[in-house]
Amino acid sequence: MAFDGSPVFHSEYDDVAPVELPIHQAVLGRAAERGDRPALIDGLDGTTLGYAELDRLSRRLAAALAAAGVARGDVLALHSPNSVLFPVVCYAASRCGAAVTTVPPLATEDECARQLTDSGARWLVTVAALLETARGAARRAGGVAEILVCDRAPGHRSVLDLAADATAPEPAVTLDPARDVAVLPYSSGTTGTPKGVLLTHRNLATNLAQLEPLISNGPDDRVLAVLPFFHIYGMTALMNAPLRNGATVVVLPRFDLRQFLTAIDTHRITAVYVAPPIVLALAKHPLVDAYDLSSLRYVVSAAAPLDAGLAAACSRRLGLPPVLQAYGMTELSPGTHVVPLRAADPPPGTVGKLIPGTEMRLVCPDTGTDLTRPGEPGEILIRGPQVMQGYLGRPAETAAMIDPDGWLHTGDIGRVDADGWLHVVDRVKELVKYNGYQVAPADLEALLLRHDAIADAAVIGVLDDDGNEVPKAFVVRAEGARLTADEVIAYVAGKVAPYKKVRRVEFVDSVPRAPTGKILRRELRARERSSTDR
Repeated sequence: MAFDGSPVFHSEYDDVAPVELPIHQAVLGRAAERGDRPALIDGLDGTTLGYAELDRLSRRLAAALAAAGVARGDVLALHSPNSVLFPVVCYAASRCGAAVTTVPPLATEDECARQLTDSGARWLVTVAALLETARGAARRAGGVAEILVCDRAPGHRSVLDLAADATAPEPAVTLDPARDVAVLPYSSGTTGTPKGVLLTHRNLATNLAQLEPLISNGPDDRVLAVLPFFHIYGMTALMNAPLRNGATVVVLPRFDLRQFLTAIDTHRITAVYVAPPIVLALAKHPLVDAYDLSSLRYVVSAAAPLDAGLAAACSRRLGLPPVLQAYGMTELSPGTHVVPLRAADPPPGTVGKLIPGTEMRLVCPDTGTDLTRPGEPGEILIRGPQVMQGYLGRPAETAAMIDPDGWLHTGDIGRVDADGWLHVVDRVKELVKYNGYQVAPADLEALLLRHDAIADAAVIGVLDDDGNEVPKAFVVRAEGARLTADEVIAYVAGKVAPYKKVRRVEFVDSVPRAPTGKILRRELRARERSSTDR
């Protein structure tokens, strides 16, 4: 892909045909023949699932779920940290023809209930440690037929026991990969509150094939899965892609630097896929020097922008080639760009090149006109087989995101150099990305406005001292109120998942709004830049 005067950019790689397979078949089609080769290893206790066992467990669990009533078109909610059973549940649901909606393990009861209600989930799979939240959410949502657990808990059937039952027949379900939804993750898109993203089997399976020519792994690779499987980045890069190619995935339930480094050392990890905060730790934390990380071949960072200087510092310290970046979003299954593994000298800070079968345009955010000269920044528009089917039950939001010609408007601002390397430089969308997690300002604003001492509020993303984006609230006190910043922060923290917390507060006389009532975040960002420059 390079500038040729055309408004549409095409990949320099050969097109790939759409993959017309259910995602479980696209990933596990060769699993049985791989036998005892390790597919998944618990990075804490060493529990190992071989490929044949992974295939067998997903089939047996599918049989049990089908016997319980899970059928094509249903939605199963998976509310769990990373574990070796997370993929088993996903592929079992897929074999039944059900879609999986992944619920963040840190979600509050209210957040979980909203997702259960909106998605129409009839089954909820969780773990014992999260049962209190899961039960409360299911009660509030209604419609949940049963709560299952991946481990064991009194009063709930276990996935382990269900998969051990060999009496039920495997479901015989005929799926339409182009139309049947495989996963239903929730994303805020370019604006507003979280919405269910309809990703079909073909969306996911084809995106795996699109990524293969640029970045892939195989039987000799050991990939460390520390980013959450519930996020589309983790689901694709750490679950579907490596298992499709016969690699071994070492699973950690959360990021803890010592556990992370121990896993790399102990399991001789060859590849890590991370977000910028982990790159920061690898570049600067003294603990890194206590471990043997020589097995690593490459590091990939995505989910949020990565500073070029930080990436270079990480590479130097680890003695590795440049940290690779990738670009995409939940609505794109998720990948559109990646720095190829074999790239000789990628420009610092680039998120890569267009993957096969993907088209891109850059348009002026104000006029919508196409930009055709190297270096001009414009909104990134994407068209290809990985574009979502839409938002669940949100036709207006879908139409605002995907135009009649099939171009998805990402809300991100990028520029392309003469050799076709994309650099993402800004966002026109309102979404805040904290450590790779999506935080919707509208959600936090609605919560702030429930406080009796708050008359108005707006939230934007600002940079902290390490260059990471954090939510900042601009708050108008109610008349006579003596509210403090610490009180605002504590109020929000008590009602949302930890990654959604407001980290900074500024009291203002008024929130800038358009005549329609829309918050003018651009003015708030300009105010923030002005105060930072002083």
